[in-house]
Amino acid sequence: MDQEKIVEESMEKILEYLEQKKYFMARDEMLKFNEADIAEIFEELFDNEDELEKAVVVYRLLPKDVSVEVFSLLPVDDQLKIVEGINPKELNYIVQELDFDDKIDILEELPANIVNSILENTPKEERHLINAFLNYPEDSAGSLMTPEYISLDKDMTVAEAMAHIKKEGMDAETIYTCYVKDTGRKLIGIVSLSTLVISDDNIKIRDLMRSEFVYLNVYDDQEEVAAAFKKYDFLAMPVVDKEGRLVGIITVDDILDVIEEEDTEDIERMAGIVDMADTWDSDYLDISVWEHARNRLPWLLILMVAYIFTGMIVSSFEDKLSQVISLVAYMPMLMGTGGNTGSQASTLIIRGLATGEIELSDAARILWKEARIGVAVGIILSAFNFLRVVFIDGQDVMIAVTICSAMICIVIFAKILGSMIPLIVKKIGLDPALIANPFISSISDAIALTIYFAMASLFLGL
Repeated sequence: MDQEKIVEESMEKILEYLEQKKYFMARDEMLKFNEADIAEIFEELFDNEDELEKAVVVYRLLPKDVSVEVFSLLPVDDQLKIVEGINPKELNYIVQELDFDDKIDILEELPANIVNSILENTPKEERHLINAFLNYPEDSAGSLMTPEYISLDKDMTVAEAMAHIKKEGMDAETIYTCYVKDTGRKLIGIVSLSTLVISDDNIKIRDLMRSEFVYLNVYDDQEEVAAAFKKYDFLAMPVVDKEGRLVGIITVDDILDVIEEEDTEDIERMAGIVDMADTWDSDYLDISVWEHARNRLPWLLILMVAYIFTGMIVSSFEDKLSQVISLVAYMPMLMGTGGNTGSQASTLIIRGLATGEIELSDAARILWKEARIGVAVGIILSAFNFLRVVFIDGQDVMIAVTICSAMICIVIFAKILGSMIPLIVKKIGLDPALIANPFISSISDAIALTIYFAMASLFLGL
């Protein structure tokens, strides 16, 4: 039986125990699993308003070390539900035991009076550090980093460094990479734990450290941070201030949520969904119907106006269409093909811009490549459609020529449009994902009809 099935069966038992107010039995059932599974169980319980108070009671019965770990794994909304249901002493314990970066995340969400109460019970040195971290921009490297790292002095020996790691390692986010600082806290090198383990005890750290290393600035945007982790495939990266002083590190587990958030943001924008910034941390089912509708309506209204022009184009050719009524049957196919081919191109270009594979300076090469792709795709699709129109639909050869020539031109144009618009929008400083598939489809529909009717006039004399 897989783990998911086991958790589901235990969930049924837990719900029964809660219904019977057997809270200790519910807790014991939860403790059969690791903290990640327990966090998922609480997420499901918190989604049910009828079980919320009972779930908080069970949470308070968890062993302290388990409750802290589970708390750190819960979404912010669920963390706030726990905060509302426990006493200040319990909350203070949880916050003090959290890893520093998790502590900053929850303090950013708590009401000011609760934050002040927690800070009053925090050691002075850590309180100053927390206040400094809370002042970094929300989406910056500074807001993601943790000060819990292993730092070494360049004049330490390997033996001294290993003793230092043993002493401080339990409180560090990671010990696999150690950071070497000079007397001014300036980061001057890095050395891996594996290097220290295999080196002689009397060798100096300055002789082992690598002085060429990749680092982040505290004000780097979180999207740039995510791109750096993807590029270099590091488990952790140092963060420095404008003077090059080491102020913290970011580990890969901290950046995974950012990558998911950025990907979600891009996908929703490409679908024409706006103003989702406050709900990207929420699940689809947790967002209200009205909020979903409000987020989707703006683009739909704009695109609806664009289709007015499409209707005007059709109306202007209405008399000519009445002369060859069979042309109407092929309009949806041509419009759909144009939209699909344009969306294909735009999706690839937006992805390339996001991953750094494509730069704005590549515009000419992209234009030339997509134009050739359009020619190849257009000819192949037109060949299939020529056979269909003539031999299956039984239409006149000149009608088939009209449809197929229009298709070639439409595909070429759509490929160029889909590839160039994201680059243009990026050039003027906007997010290309905002104007992707819906916008391109609307424009290509109008152009497709214009090309189609132009070909009809050329080949059929309409």
